[in-house]
Amino acid sequence: MQPDILASVPPVSHDESTKRFLDALRIKIGEHNFQHWFATRSQISLDSSTFCISVGSAFLSTWMQRQFSGDVLAIAREIVPGSNVHWNINAKLEATTAASDASSLTEDSRPASTQAALVKSAIENSARATSAKSATRREGRRFAKLASFVQGACNELAITAARQVASHPGERFSPLYIHGGVGVGKTHLAEAIYCEVRKQNPEMQVVFMTAESFGNQFTHALRNQSLPSFRARFRNVDVLIVDDIGFLNGKPGMQEEFLHTFEQLSSHGKQIVVTADCHPRLMSKMSGELTTRFLCGLVSRLEAPDLQTRRQIARMKMLPFAGQVSEEAMDFVARRFTHSVRELEGALNTLQTWYAMTKKKISVQTARQALSELERDCIRVVRLPDIEAAVCQLFGIDANDLKSDKRTRSVSQPRMLAMFLARRHTQAAYKEIGDFFGGRNHSTVVAAEKKVDTWLRAEKELTFAGRNWHLSDIMDSIEQQLLAG
Repeated sequence: MQPDILASVPPVSHDESTKRFLDALRIKIGEHNFQHWFATRSQISLDSSTFCISVGSAFLSTWMQRQFSGDVLAIAREIVPGSNVHWNINAKLEATTAASDASSLTEDSRPASTQAALVKSAIENSARATSAKSATRREGRRFAKLASFVQGACNELAITAARQVASHPGERFSPLYIHGGVGVGKTHLAEAIYCEVRKQNPEMQVVFMTAESFGNQFTHALRNQSLPSFRARFRNVDVLIVDDIGFLNGKPGMQEEFLHTFEQLSSHGKQIVVTADCHPRLMSKMSGELTTRFLCGLVSRLEAPDLQTRRQIARMKMLPFAGQVSEEAMDFVARRFTHSVRELEGALNTLQTWYAMTKKKISVQTARQALSELERDCIRVVRLPDIEAAVCQLFGIDANDLKSDKRTRSVSQPRMLAMFLARRHTQAAYKEIGDFFGGRNHSTVVAAEKKVDTWLRAEKELTFAGRNWHLSDIMDSIEQQLLAG
């Protein structure tokens, strides 16, 4: 957003307002564009409350309005509140502009179509420059590499699948569906696949995008009646990588379009990679057609990094500060920040900044001091109603049922899980928990806690939503929601 450079100075006259308009326009669109299109190809004046912009041809007027009308109108109303902009055609300017543009030609060699030809050439050059600038922005994105992804027990399957997909796109796992909680590396791994495919298969057409971008472009194509070109862009690629496919959950129109894209690519042996926060079956508002197609490839879960993996991440992150951060300090960080890689990296960034400020080696005592405020700010107080809401949402049951006397397994198991989580994440006593969940006595809560603990040790599976789920996966899902708030 450009600064309101002259808003504090009231217009004294039409000439003064026009000068202010030109100065603001020069800043807004840049010196090159201003000189090329407005300084040499147009005349600007203020008539009452209307800025009149005169150019030499209808062709030039149409093109300039398409490129600059929004900026021009905004600046006009900034200089003169409530003003408008009117574009005129002045044939006299055509000869003047043509003479200026053709100054490198001799007087006898100027064709009558000089101005139109030069405008067309300028437009083509401008379009090429815009395209090049856009390409530079795309290429300038810092895609993560597979080499920088720290491998551990929490992500071995996903990394192995990513390497195979990158080496042999479309031959093994398509689609590759990667899911996990926030900050565990889903986007990192998707970007790494993109880079590896382009490196190993430079002849392939590879597209990386977010599901939100896919949805926005689809909406834009619908609005502008350009669906054929939209479809041609995505249905003729060799590898399509879509990050955060959960954005399409609950959007049936976008889901249908993505389904057709999926079918087109899959039927031609192309590679599809998607990432999401949860398993395909847990997307309650995703169409069954898409869900089953996600399941037909390889579904791989990224777990939160274990202690050993967090230690490796800390060492890699602190390599530029080798010798300046003690092993004990890095171990302290790895043990204290356990929920996600982002949280861990944030703590390590704090230590790097602390070292830059003090120029002193970071000991474990220093790390504890530097990170104490960060940890304090991240405290999340979990209440009994939070646990009740998270359990009811996951299992699709009503809060009244959770507190009722019902003994059916579909209610009793979630109720025991809720009591177990209440003991783990709150300071509530057994009696307080029992009272909250339907007026039960403390012995019922004790029994529920022991029962769930036994299930976890035995790696028990629970059946809900028509499938068997490991209890540890269910607990992870609920706890992530609790900690995220």
